[in-house]
Amino acid sequence: MIETLSETNLLHDPFAMFQNWYADAQPGVQGDPTQMTLATADASGRPSARIVLLKELDSGGFVFYTNYSSRKGADLAANPQAALLWWWPHQGRQVRVEGSIEQVPDTVSDAYFASRPRDSQIGAWASEQSSALRDRASLEERVAQFEKRFDGQDVPRPPHWGGYRLRPDHFEFWQMGDARLHDRFGFDLDGGDWLVERLNP
Repeated sequence: MIETLSETNLLHDPFAMFQNWYADAQPGVQGDPTQMTLATADASGRPSARIVLLKELDSGGFVFYTNYSSRKGADLAANPQAALLWWWPHQGRQVRVEGSIEQVPDTVSDAYFASRPRDSQIGAWASEQSSALRDRASLEERVAQFEKRFDGQDVPRPPHWGGYRLRPDHFEFWQMGDARLHDRFGFDLDGGDWLVERLNP
């Protein structure tokens, strides 16, 4: 059942609001509710978007992991601003988040990398993400090389791989409504306070 969003059931802490909606998306949703669109832009302003996975949420922001040498990594090095988008069709909800990007500490990336399946760890070494690849066999050959290199030992985190945290300064919560009269509320950070306003659908 699609619910309405109003001033009476809106939480004025956007992190708490997100956590409630995220929890609602877990049971029975088709697909993976951690999937989020990450939009970046390069130094010239050319945008790019792709799906990544939310791995951690705390009061500091939203954490995801990737190859620092990938296209998204290059974008974020040149222009450390990004936007995230979740779409949960079962609940008829979207959440948009915008803010600044920072790399998480190496210790945090190390701990998460150590928790990944071994084949994913090997894949992080083997893939030169976003660069041109001659053929599939070349990639499989690199996988075999790193499997041999780390045979019988723990796989360390590659120096080119780790986490980013998006620190939000804007949230938008969107609830589907009848006749396209959707409910939308924006949260903007002003100093240490969140200013809330209803937006036109």
